[in-house]
Amino acid sequence: MKIVSIAVSRKKGTRKTLVDRVNVIENHGLEGDAHAGDWHRQVSFLASESIQAAREKGLTVDFGDFAENVATVGVDWKTLPVGTRVKLGSTVVVEVSQIGKTCHKPCAIYYQAGDCIMPREGVFARVIRGGEIVCGDSLALMAEPVEPTGR
Repeated sequence: MKIVSIAVSRKKGTRKTLVDRVNVIENHGLEGDAHAGDWHRQVSFLASESIQAAREKGLTVDFGDFAENVATVGVDWKTLPVGTRVKLGSTVVVEVSQIGKTCHKPCAIYYQAGDCIMPREGVFARVIRGGEIVCGDSLALMAEPVEPTGR
């Protein structure tokens, strides 16, 4: 299980720009991302396998196109229960807070890509412990709770 892309955007509802690394801020989200803040959807995740499946259905999409912050390989995010903690890289810990989301109207992503899989397959989390993540970092499902660092 590993991180295959990291993406941020300054504006909500748009495709995100790929970055090689990013600072993840405790109880906030990815530095410089429009979705970061004091709420339960600080970081969004999507399986790269879901993006590939969208391509196989004929959509011209790539990492960041569904406004996901982190795409991974080897994790079926939509099957993880709310409350699951995941360690990203060597220090970052997130807790799954929501699976899928309700879209009240089609966003720019839907119009540009022809579909948006985030409402069905995207997962959202809040940041328990911050740090830096880098493309290629491993991730692990955690069995025991981890407390915030308090920084």
